[in-house]
Amino acid sequence: MSQVKANQSNSVKSTVHMARGSSELKARIKAMRDKDRETVKGIFRFYELPGGTLEFVFNKYAEDPIEKYQLTDGHLCTIPLGVARHLNKNGFYPVHSHRQEEDGRTSQQVGKKVRRFGFQSLDFIDESEFGDQENVIIAPDSFAH
Repeated sequence: MSQVKANQSNSVKSTVHMARGSSELKARIKAMRDKDRETVKGIFRFYELPGGTLEFVFNKYAEDPIEKYQLTDGHLCTIPLGVARHLNKNGFYPVHSHRQEEDGRTSQQVGKKVRRFGFQSLDFIDESEFGDQENVIIAPDSFAH
């Protein structure tokens, strides 16, 4: 009988732990969603078709509506940070090449990535895209005169 109570107690503890983890996860997702919804100003670059217009729909989070974007090369625009990240991280296609292995087999590799489009921000630096490296930003007024 005491073994059954112990099992029930452990079950309740794990359920409470899962609920805590779930609320923590929801809080982290909400923070990421809020960050991705912040607007940034910048210039859209359409490298594949200079002067052209790119139309696409975007939806990252289930709670968000599907939104349609129409961006023209060289034009200033204000878009959510999540859309800007999407443009910069996914706006390319790979060009594959073949190489000869030492044992004579041929293998395929990504030779290069061809940039199709991107977003040049005018008012943000995304620290997460720099990785773990230490970056020093020097402001113009900090130069010696």
